[in-house]
Amino acid sequence: MTAAEGVLGPGPAPSTGKVKAFLRLVLIEHSVFALPFAYIASLTAMYQWDENIHWVRLLLVTVAMVGLRTFAMACNRIIDRELDARNPRTANRELVTGAVSVRSAWTGALIAVAVFLGAAALLNPLCLALAPLAVIPMVVYPYGKRFTNFPHAILGLAQSIGPVGAWLAITGEWSWDAVVLGLAVGVWIGGFDLIFGSQDVLADRAEGVKSVPARFGVPAALYGARACHVVTTGLLVWYALATDAGAFFWAGLAVVAGAFLYEHSIVKPHDLSRLNRAFFTVNGFIGIALFVCALLDLLVRGLTV
Repeated sequence: MTAAEGVLGPGPAPSTGKVKAFLRLVLIEHSVFALPFAYIASLTAMYQWDENIHWVRLLLVTVAMVGLRTFAMACNRIIDRELDARNPRTANRELVTGAVSVRSAWTGALIAVAVFLGAAALLNPLCLALAPLAVIPMVVYPYGKRFTNFPHAILGLAQSIGPVGAWLAITGEWSWDAVVLGLAVGVWIGGFDLIFGSQDVLADRAEGVKSVPARFGVPAALYGARACHVVTTGLLVWYALATDAGAFFWAGLAVVAGAFLYEHSIVKPHDLSRLNRAFFTVNGFIGIALFVCALLDLLVRGLTV
């Protein structure tokens, strides 16, 4: 080993390791659930505005979305770390094992929210003014399971902000079309959170954690998820009609409806063995598939790259 290797070599490794551990903590790859719908809102707004893709604004929307979601996940993990330690499913999370310290997690969370606010400021004054309001449900959600049986609704509200904020980022003006899309996203995510929460019923009841599955049982939660996804489909139809969507978008809706049917066919009240496939694979596919179809539809209708 050279002197330079001895002095310089080990330096970056701990820092890099901490960053990777933090990214694992916040499940950065799960941005796939929310980003496609923010892009649908952004690109539709651009099409209605001047039929051109504004790449800098789209980049800022991406930065804002990832920053806010990272902040939300970090807060969630920090606030829930003691509950996570007592749940066998979550006992290996980074804050429980010590791979990430609470201090590092808070540092990452604060950097993420600063990035979000900075991106909002660069977009337009309305985005910056409303940005603090978007932060509130992200912090409230982790506490929701301590005071309500319906924390999934708080999560849905938090996620519904994405498409609305993305539309505002492009036009600087309120849009009810974006609200419809935001509601669709919120109900969709609230619905699959009902499915995801079904695997923690025993641990939640033992710890006094509140949720629909813990309070009303897994069958009721799965029926609730089905109802949510029927409503989601209806809201997406509403959005398609409101924005004069074309054939590609309607094809995407057919794919989404089929994915919902598949998702609910593989998760049963007494068989949750394929829950992760339903939660991660199917729902990740839904967002990407609808975005691709929406993009093709907008390009065919005249959106210029």
